[in-house]
Amino acid sequence: MSKFYLTTAIDYSNGEPHIGHAYEKIGADAIARYRRLRGDAVHFLIGMDEHGQKVAQAAEQRGLTPQQQVNEIAERFQTMWRTLGISNDEFMRTTEERHKTGVRALIKRIFDNNPDDFYERSYSGWYCVGCESFKQDSEIEAGHCVLHPTLKLEWVEERNWFFRLSKYESFLKRLLSERPEFLQPDSRRNEMLALLDFGLEDISASRSRFTWGVPFPAPLSTGETQTTYVWFEALPNYLTATGFPAKGFKDRWPAQLHVVGKDINRFHSIIWPAMLQAAELPLPERVWVHGFVLLGGERFSKSAGVKLDLNEAIARFGPDAFRYYLLREVPFDTDGNFSWERFEQVYVSELANSWGNLVSRAVAMVEKYCDAVVPAAMRTEVDRADAVELDAYHSAMDGSRGFLLHEGLRRAMASVTRGNEYVQTMQPWVLAKSPDTRTALETTLGTLVRSLARQAVMLFPFVPTKAQDLWRQLGALGRIEDQRFDSLMQLDATGWRVRKGDPMFPKPVTAS
Repeated sequence: MSKFYLTTAIDYSNGEPHIGHAYEKIGADAIARYRRLRGDAVHFLIGMDEHGQKVAQAAEQRGLTPQQQVNEIAERFQTMWRTLGISNDEFMRTTEERHKTGVRALIKRIFDNNPDDFYERSYSGWYCVGCESFKQDSEIEAGHCVLHPTLKLEWVEERNWFFRLSKYESFLKRLLSERPEFLQPDSRRNEMLALLDFGLEDISASRSRFTWGVPFPAPLSTGETQTTYVWFEALPNYLTATGFPAKGFKDRWPAQLHVVGKDINRFHSIIWPAMLQAAELPLPERVWVHGFVLLGGERFSKSAGVKLDLNEAIARFGPDAFRYYLLREVPFDTDGNFSWERFEQVYVSELANSWGNLVSRAVAMVEKYCDAVVPAAMRTEVDRADAVELDAYHSAMDGSRGFLLHEGLRRAMASVTRGNEYVQTMQPWVLAKSPDTRTALETTLGTLVRSLARQAVMLFPFVPTKAQDLWRQLGALGRIEDQRFDSLMQLDATGWRVRKGDPMFPKPVTAS
């Protein structure tokens, strides 16, 4: 059994969960569920980034203390992830004492191992509260941050602790060049290599203008105690969640995969590995950078007024249909669009008419022609084609070519298309009319149920509740989450007793 420690970015506690948060969590959840079906020992971490100036400002605007703000927001996020069926094993909050202890220990370890990596320096520059970072000229358009065009940049002048990021420029170039799998997809790695070619500037590790955060463990030479810069404090959550610096943290660290958005690529593929190298700790094995969900070509952004009510989107056809649509329509290696019209088209065509109808017809025919008991059936061309599809599915999902979830989903749905074609070719309702074709009828129905069971397992990472519903309707034994891919093609449905349930994907009343 292989260890697989998987993380997503922790979310800011300054607003409601939005579609960008949901897309990342759903994608990472699909990876986690897939790895469990492989038999891996998965630990899936998500959480909240609860410190920083942006959080403090949001609390002040609402007349709350920062702690009241983050407690309320954390509950909303956790409720949303339960609604969407996110199977995280742990929910990290950076206000937890274990995190604060781990951050201080990491900084102290850098001081101990590479004491010159921290130094004092006066600094001035344009600061974006939305990004919680200083912005370079290339990141500013018309006096605003390119990622937060409606927020006003702040000119900040203060004396801080700085981290000597520039020292690790050569190390990072070697890392990205010699270990290309460390940062994927290639387009995101190339962006960071280009950034490195321009040279790295040292970064602030502490701030003096706010106190809502983890105190930096070393005072300035003036005696002033500052607050750890929010990114320098937030990134270590992946490490502090393992129990660092307690003795057993190495049982989980390093992480096998960080899943993050392209707007925070630099923090995870440049700053975070440099911090770990300075602390002489192992690096994560891989960082996967996904793109944005767009609406009409624009990124969803509360500050820019491009919004979508996440609860409304989920309520339209249910959580599993929402998961399916996002991972089908928005490739996990680039950007993609959300459209209400397209959402309904996909739901009706692929889920209701194709998969849902196939399930309904197959179960009904086993009930009608075989007294609800799945007959024995020899292996057919459907089984052989499903085996080929399963190999292609793994190639898209297992990380060997990246985490191409949209392609994995397409491969699983190809089995659904094949099942519908098989029904139309074999016409079981015709075979049932003559005793002479009884064997062909039983082979057809047995093959169909076998294929549907495989579809349930392959689609479980994407639509876990509906896959479980199908598993139950087929009368399959055990729990679907306990199935394993290495025995999937040997699955035998003979003797299962089907139980017809409600339609898996009811057609919307507006659909013809």
